[in-house]
Amino acid sequence: MLSVLSYGRLVARAVIGGLSQTDSRDYSLVTASCGFGKDFRKGILKKGMCYGDDACFIARHRSADVLGVADGVGGWRDYGVDPSQFSGTLMKTCERLVKEGRFIPSNPVGVLTTSYYELLQNKVPLLGSSTACIVVLDRQSHRLHTANLGDSGFLVVRGGEVVHRSDEQQHYFNTPFQLSIAPPGAEGAAAPFSSSFDVQLGDIILTATDGLFDNMPDYMILQELKKLKNTNYESIQQTARSIAEQAHVLAYDPNYMSPFAQFACDNGLNVRGGKPDDITVLLSIVAEYTD
Repeated sequence: MLSVLSYGRLVARAVIGGLSQTDSRDYSLVTASCGFGKDFRKGILKKGMCYGDDACFIARHRSADVLGVADGVGGWRDYGVDPSQFSGTLMKTCERLVKEGRFIPSNPVGVLTTSYYELLQNKVPLLGSSTACIVVLDRQSHRLHTANLGDSGFLVVRGGEVVHRSDEQQHYFNTPFQLSIAPPGAEGAAAPFSSSFDVQLGDIILTATDGLFDNMPDYMILQELKKLKNTNYESIQQTARSIAEQAHVLAYDPNYMSPFAQFACDNGLNVRGGKPDDITVLLSIVAEYTD
């Protein structure tokens, strides 16, 4: 039996050992983007960070790294509305809020909702709708906070395995939740799904629109991520491009049984092939923060 003194020493050692293992370093995200608009030339960005009707942003503040993707709903084109205007403005507004420090790292839903309500108050009427996914890394706490609405989303990969992923939100097959502004004032703002968890140095975070996830299953994405050997921007950019290019090719393969086609079959539809769509990929690695 341990004496009280011996037990106290063991406890003290455990506490000191635990404290010594605490990582006091700040973390950051090294992020690269790549994408393809289905109706535009390969890799060409429209004004702002937009691939077709998709949009994205990457922003830094002293307390956090923040990034996001949005997928403008193409059906608005039938009404003479450019779908990229809504998604692009939403992402640019999110980026501005972050750079101005008008956000709380632990509340990415707040970034989305504040941006959406700014769009509602826009002096120039803005019609459209969009899915959205926001990812925030709190540098000091090493926690990743996310908000996802619809079928854009993210994966967190550690040790070659997916350890976290977003939940897809759909009303029914191929009809995702979305933010929208529609006449006459029939705005829609579904509640985003939020999550929060710790990350580690070397974790890979892939944030993308459904153009990626509808055309590439996890195992293909993981195969591409194995090519990522270090945390420098050039390597991350090369891997992001490789993933986006492969998804783009598969999207136009009529004989490929894509995740989208499999999901369609599960819903009673006889579908085969890839899903031609805009593709946006943000690829990040959790690294030690440096000024």
